[in-house]
Amino acid sequence: MKMSLNVRGMVFCALFAALLVVSSFLNLHLGTPVPITLQNLIVMLAGAILGPLYGFCSMALVVVLTALGIPLLHGNGGLPLILGPTGGFIWAYPFAALLIGFAAQRIKGKGPAAFILMFISLELFGSLLLYVTGVPWLAHVAGYSMQKALVAGCYPYLPGDAAKAVIAALIALPVRQVFPIARITGASKTA
Repeated sequence: MKMSLNVRGMVFCALFAALLVVSSFLNLHLGTPVPITLQNLIVMLAGAILGPLYGFCSMALVVVLTALGIPLLHGNGGLPLILGPTGGFIWAYPFAALLIGFAAQRIKGKGPAAFILMFISLELFGSLLLYVTGVPWLAHVAGYSMQKALVAGCYPYLPGDAAKAVIAALIALPVRQVFPIARITGASKTA
């Protein structure tokens, strides 16, 4: 199956990009460079609902525009934000949505098994993948040891990220039943 972009899909990209921007303003600082936000919840939903192509595009749109200086994330923009302490998390957003999209489109059904598979995919790619790039970058930029970076940018966030994965799975599975990825991409003519 050939993947291509269409207007309907791009509208959904823009909507999820806007959700990411809005979610960045809802944050709680714990005294570390990494705030608690709902951003990775939106990344999870973008991948699970929009699929790999549009999920990637929606998150990449925000990252690129922010890097270009548009104040989209937390009211800030530019390379200092992208290269700052939280940059490693931000760079991974498009790739997390891409991998979630690939995994989510293979999950069929709506029962407990589908929920568990969706949760695992969201937690693995929507949380843990972000830590793979975010924590080492935080250690590098802030001059922290890896242990201190884990304490400042990972451990306190794990329970909340698991809760976000549960919420995203509870939202994504029913939405995909009513509004499958094929309707967003225009691959199917079903109404």
